[in-house]
Amino acid sequence: MTFWWFWAPPPVIEDARAEDLAALAELHERSFPVGWGADEIVALARQPGVFILQARRANAMGSRAALGFVIVREAADEAEILTIAVDPRQRRRGAGAQLMRAAMSRLYADRVKALFLEVDAANAAAVTLYRSLGFRTVGTRKGYYQESDGDGGALVMRVDLA
Repeated sequence: MTFWWFWAPPPVIEDARAEDLAALAELHERSFPVGWGADEIVALARQPGVFILQARRANAMGSRAALGFVIVREAADEAEILTIAVDPRQRRRGAGAQLMRAAMSRLYADRVKALFLEVDAANAAAVTLYRSLGFRTVGTRKGYYQESDGDGGALVMRVDLA
């Protein structure tokens, strides 16, 4: 016997809309020791070459609550993940991987050759996710993260898309 509450459809990945940005800022603040405010996310969204994808699960009541989001900036034939955040209550359920795959697919369609990101070296779950998506470490930044479970070092990671 299968009960409906044990099965949830995968998140829907879509472009974030202007009216979503304040809620995404709240999600970011819940996700990181130093979160970004709504003004910062709105300013990023207005920059050329920036797109924001969100993962959401619509329920029977029509909720548009975001499970997570990713902000990406494209420049020429390269791009970088500026941030990715998944609601702490929704982690390890695949939303982060789906967001990354959707961003990578969009960048591939835009003929972007390489995607970069920085990740806290102490964030084993994130590092494992990025490696599973084909990212490799191409550098380090000492003391990059002020709030870290480790020494604050960041891994600079890259995946080739073309």
